[in-house]
Amino acid sequence: MGRGTWSWIVPDGLWEIAEPLIPPSRVRPQGGGTPDTPDETLFAAIIYVLVSGCALRALPPCFGISKSTAHRRFLIWSRAGVWGRLHQAVLHRLDDAGLVDVTRVVLDTAHVRAKKGGEHIGPSPVDRRKPGIKMHVLSDANGLPLVVGISAGNVHDSEGLKPMITGHQTQHDPYRGRYFKAQRLHADTAYDIPHLRRWLWGKHIGVRIARKGIESSERLGRRRWVIERTLSWLSGYHRLSPRYERNPRNYLAFLGLAATLCCYKRLVRLTT
Repeated sequence: MGRGTWSWIVPDGLWEIAEPLIPPSRVRPQGGGTPDTPDETLFAAIIYVLVSGCALRALPPCFGISKSTAHRRFLIWSRAGVWGRLHQAVLHRLDDAGLVDVTRVVLDTAHVRAKKGGEHIGPSPVDRRKPGIKMHVLSDANGLPLVVGISAGNVHDSEGLKPMITGHQTQHDPYRGRYFKAQRLHADTAYDIPHLRRWLWGKHIGVRIARKGIESSERLGRRRWVIERTLSWLSGYHRLSPRYERNPRNYLAFLGLAATLCCYKRLVRLTT
């Protein structure tokens, strides 16, 4: 399939960032088997799956990719950390353009139903005990998703605070000495736990966590509305809501790619 047929799926310029991160395909013996599907075509197909919600085995024939090839290469790329490194590469470009604002970061979660069960599934305390997961998102002051993660549906929101902040602090560019340091954290009352406040103070991060029974939701919403918008952006990718992946690593791979697309769209909109 020619590039023109599916170029609308991949935002202009994103493949050029992704291409160096793709692990090389296995070289086939001369004259053996069928030619490998081009990486660029498979990249477009994976984005199509994320956006449309279709299964890898149900890709339209126009991609010219077999079910086994699509599934195998998606797993290889996911295990190689392609999606996380692509997300960081886009964030670094945003930072170079002065578009990442970590004077405050915002943390929240959203419950996602799990249609087919699998690992990291738990009964939701807010959705009639239906099985699902929690999507954890840490955004910058403007709602850019900086770090994403998942946990079982019955895990308390506060359990995600330390992993998300730690994941944010370890993002860096070894060639430029880049280091993202959050100055303040905004979160709702679910995170109002004394030992978490002490942990954040120890990291020299200002605490703006709503105190139970003291701060009103109106005051809290002045800073936190951006994370609600980000969660809405991510849930708009049909492969993410509901969760169809039985393997949590596959779901996290699609979630990371969705975060990348959110960030890249912001980059294109504000720099062109």
